[in-house]
Amino acid sequence: MKRAFLTLVGLVALTATAAAADLGRPAPQPYYKAPVMVPAYSWTGFYIGVNGGGGFGRSTWDSTGSFNTSGGLVGGTVGYNYQFGQAVVGLEGDIDWADINGTTNNACALGCKTSDDWLGTVRGRLGYAADRFMPFVTGGVAFGDVKASTPGFAGASNTQAGWTLGAGLEFALAQNWTAKAEYLYVDLGKMNCGISCGAAVTDNVSFTTNLVRAGVNYRF
Repeated sequence: MKRAFLTLVGLVALTATAAAADLGRPAPQPYYKAPVMVPAYSWTGFYIGVNGGGGFGRSTWDSTGSFNTSGGLVGGTVGYNYQFGQAVVGLEGDIDWADINGTTNNACALGCKTSDDWLGTVRGRLGYAADRFMPFVTGGVAFGDVKASTPGFAGASNTQAGWTLGAGLEFALAQNWTAKAEYLYVDLGKMNCGISCGAAVTDNVSFTTNLVRAGVNYRF
């Protein structure tokens, strides 16, 4: 009887010890996969691209006054960006085939026409990098082939230099591809048309346009 009692006491003691050991063991911790860290997008580097859109503006002849011009353009772009912090500075150039023109019959019965068949710009850009989005302002010099003509007269044509100013938004589609939309105001100054256009010798012709363009760039 005494032996049975001692055996029972021993079993109780072992059970209590095992239970205490289980209570003291920490519960297994849940497993969490470490988050994947995506590096911030960098705008630094060279790029090339294509652009296209439309232009609408005004031309003024001394003899006729102002009239509307409009048309489309398409061409190529090349540039370089450098990012420091969230600021992005860059230089961009483009050359576009254009068909922007307008005609007036005011004091010009046969029709006085101003047209531009190519347009290029060289501009600085200053942007703010919000990861894959970059709003920017831009400005620089502009060049274009301005023509003034009246049926029956020789007309005049000259490569004009002027200025441009605008703004836009560029965003990253993938690591090497970006898309942009931009607005540019372009002023190509004045040229003298005179007798060759059937007007007075002092007849000056001006050309300004508002460009709205979209483009896609490939970054190296």
